[in-house]
Formats: sequence, C-alpha cells, structure tokens
Amino acid sequence: MSDPTPTAPEPVEGRATVAFVGLGNMGTPMSSRLVAAGYTVRGFDLSDEARDRLAQAGGIPASSATDAATGADLTVLMLPNSAIVTSVVDDLLAAGALADGALVVDMSSSEPLETRALSKRLAAVGVRLVDAPVSGGVKGAQGGTLTIMVGGSDDDVAEARAVLDHLGRVVPTGAVGSGHAVKALNNLLSATHLWVTSEAIEAGVRFGLDPEVMLSVFNGSSGRSGSTENKWPNFILPGTFDSGFGLRLMLKDMRIAAGLARAVGAPTELGEDAIGFWATAADALEPAADHTRVAEWIAQHAAVDSGPPSEEGERR
Repeated sequence: MSDPTPTAPEPVEGRATVAFVGLGNMGTPMSSRLVAAGYTVRGFDLSDEARDRLAQAGGIPASSATDAATGADLTVLMLPNSAIVTSVVDDLLAAGALADGALVVDMSSSEPLETRALSKRLAAVGVRLVDAPVSGGVKGAQGGTLTIMVGGSDDDVAEARAVLDHLGRVVPTGAVGSGHAVKALNNLLSATHLWVTSEAIEAGVRFGLDPEVMLSVFNGSSGRSGSTENKWPNFILPGTFDSGFGLRLMLKDMRIAAGLARAVGAPTELGEDAIGFWATAADALEPAADHTRVAEWIAQHAAVDSGPPSEEGERR
C-alpha cells in the first residue's frame, strides 16, 4: 500500500505568510521547518523537484518568484549570489509583488557592499531589506540549529526574527550588509583552517600517525577548530564528503571576504594565498564537489609530489 499524501500542518493563527525563493539544499529544510512551525509558506525554485519537496512538506509551490511574493508578509531569498538576488528583486519590483513597507530577508551568501546598495535602492521605493546569511550546513538547516547573522535596523531585525528564530540562533550583527560581511569572513576562516588541517593530518599520516588519534589531540588542544571537531570526523574520515556545501560556493565566499578586506584597506595576504589553493582544487575537481573534498585532493596531490622523508632527509 502506498503512503497517504501528507496533510499540510494547520497554519497557526497570527503567523505570517512567508514567500521562500530558493529551495535548494538549504532552502528546502529551512522552508519545511517554517511550514512545521505553522506558517503558510509559498515557495519557488526553478527545479520542479524542489517545488515538489515543498509540497510534500505541506507548503504551497508557486509558479514564479512573483507568485510566491505577492501578498506575502515576508519574502525570504536563499539564492546563489548577489547578481541573482538583484535580478529576482528587480523582477519582484517590476511586477509590483513588493508592496510599500514590504520586508525582504536575503539569506543568501551575498556581497555586503552590493547588499548595502540594494538596500538603499529598495528604501527609495518603501521596501525594507534585512540580510541574514547562515552557517551550520544542511544538518543545521534540518535541525533548526543554524547560526543566523542578521544585519538591519532594530525594528526590521525584530520583525524578521519572529520567523528566523524557528531556523536557529539569531545573532544581530549591525547595519544592513553586516550579516553578509561576517558570513564571508567566517567562511574565509573556515576554508583556511580546513586546508591547513588537511595538510597537517596528511603530514601525520605519512609519518605513520592515526588520523583519529591526531583529531583527539587537536580537539583537546589549541589546534581545534570546526574542521577538527566537525568536518574531518563527520564528512572526511567516513569518506562521504557530503556536508551539503559546495566547494565553489566556499570559494565564492572567500573571494567576497578578500574583496571586502581590500575595499576597507585591511590586510588579506594569507586569505589571498588560501583563495589560490582553493581555486587550484576547484579547477581539478568536478563542478558539484562538496567543499570537504579538498582534504581528499590535498592527500592525492601530496602523494604525487613527494614520498615519505628518508632518514637522510630527517637528519638534515
């Protein structure tokens, strides 16, 4: 017997209607959590499968971003980059889908300076913008444990927070654009320590150390990081490489962070070097590679570069 068609959860009285544009790896579990929390969620994605997943969760698949946003109390964008965010917002404005006073929450990993520019353009027509990028990956989206970095006015952040609190831990970061800035900087750190962690573990393996023993030491010592505590034990050692965050998306965020540093006159030498390393790996790996696959690439790259040190080399 086939499973019965899921019944949509009853909307909770007083809960807003949320438009959710972008139902990918992160957007699908996030929008599903909002449905489960009692919101009416109208979602759009270019993918038929993504829209079907929202319907299975009890949401309402929309035929377009305009269809989703028209009449919604709040519009969430979870899109690949600033250019697509701007394009979607322009379409919504042209179609009259964003009424005077509407609130748009950009949860994409967008460029902070472009976010500020978009906010000013929207404010001129009475539309408010909050940036609220996330960290925590697919598991965080599924479990409602994301860290959500929110930039905007106090009133706008408070209004958005009523929805965002169902998705994770909300951290107000300052004015519009600040959320996108700290998200990019966070991912520059994340990518850099994943790379050097992978180099360190490969060096230890080639010396004869057990990776699990090394991680145990690192995680009880000053070398611990999100890479040693999460990425290596959960996605790299098991060989699944399925964190749900693409290598090229990580590289994009690293470049945003370095661009921001240059724009404000801050040093970014190590960041630029890290970008170069990641770009080389991205060129060598398949387009859809998970970002944790850089560890595998580093190990393979080291294997062809050199062998284990000889006793003579150690004496030198």
